[in-house]
Amino acid sequence: MRFMMIVKATKDSEAGVMPSHELFDAMARYNEELARAGVLVAAEGLHPSSSAIRISYPEPGGKPKVLDGPFTEAKELIAGFTLIEVKSREEAIQWAMRMPDPHGFGEGEIELRQVFEAPELTQDPEALSKEMEMRAQVTRKPRS
Repeated sequence: MRFMMIVKATKDSEAGVMPSHELFDAMARYNEELARAGVLVAAEGLHPSSSAIRISYPEPGGKPKVLDGPFTEAKELIAGFTLIEVKSREEAIQWAMRMPDPHGFGEGEIELRQVFEAPELTQDPEALSKEMEMRAQVTRKPRS
């Protein structure tokens, strides 16, 4: 099962304040530990919402609407994420509890969410086969 650890934004992360050297090193050690354990799928920090683009669908079947950032309510925004693949919800919680405070200063907040797997979304054999084929292709794709 896959889980995403969503790191919530703060006023500092939205202002583009970079992590301290100590915090960067602590996060690097944590990510290395996840990788050594074989559970790390991805881990990335995100630029502030001032450079973000939001696409909304205000009308069913209508044309999508594009809105440039910045967006308000930093506590509702995401500053980064870590995607892990583990055996249980409990293991995901254990890994999340080991993450260093992602912003320091006691301001960090992580939301842990399970990722849907294709069989949870559809039982259509053809759709499941296409999904598996696409995932295999993505994992084989060399980075450019």
